[in-house]
Amino acid sequence: MEMEGQVESQKRRGVSKEDLISERTGSLGCIGWFLVILSGFFTILLSPFTIWFCLKIVKEYERAVIFRLGRIPDKKAKGPGIFFILPCTDDIVKVDLRTVSFDIPPQEILTKDSVTVSVDGVVYFRVSDPIASVANVANADFATRLLAQTTLRNVLGTKNLAELLSDREGIAHSMQANLDEATDDWGIKVERVEIKDVKLPHQLQRAMAAEAEATREARAKVIAAEGEMNASRALKEASLVISESPSGLQLRYLQTLNTIAAEKNSTIIFPLPMDMLTPFLRK
Repeated sequence: MEMEGQVESQKRRGVSKEDLISERTGSLGCIGWFLVILSGFFTILLSPFTIWFCLKIVKEYERAVIFRLGRIPDKKAKGPGIFFILPCTDDIVKVDLRTVSFDIPPQEILTKDSVTVSVDGVVYFRVSDPIASVANVANADFATRLLAQTTLRNVLGTKNLAELLSDREGIAHSMQANLDEATDDWGIKVERVEIKDVKLPHQLQRAMAAEAEATREARAKVIAAEGEMNASRALKEASLVISESPSGLQLRYLQTLNTIAAEKNSTIIFPLPMDMLTPFLRK
């Protein structure tokens, strides 16, 4: 089951499963088998002492890749649990299968619209094929970290600043797909990529803030103009209603006096009879 991922990738490139297994296992040759038999003989002969060197234990989240005379003898890694090795001819490498996370250092990136930004992120990955992670790459963890940095630069270099700020989820999925495809031959499965922070230059921040403030002011002026237009229409309708009833103007005048008197300030009011304004209203 652990080899299925790499076998599928090898099949896509035209390599059969039998060729892949034979390439890994290989033949030990006459001298190799002679050394293996000799090592097994001495191990049995000195079993009270060599038993402690033959027994190996790996934990539930670990696998052991065995090299016998420099070759991988089995189709899959050993573990978890206890197993035997030949102390003179076998060498083991333990591989951790747990999910590992690491931070991508802040990268200075030039976007598609020629804006310099600093972007960092986080990557979650695990080892899906222990044998490939040991035999195909010198240091799978370090290689994945370097590849994540270059992939972040390549992906963000094709995006505009607006896309970078608004479509972080899409960028993360694109990075995950690229990383997963590139690390397939290394036995690495990239589970998740997240963009943590996007830092803009201070001058660009001030320019964007000024642009946003100007947009808000323009919107406020439009709303105020619309309010003035609606108020003028309401006043026009009110004036038409008052012109039809002269007593309405006097009632409005008395209401205004009442409002002024309620403010508790020293105000002197000289009432003006409404009859004096009747000739002006008729004109």
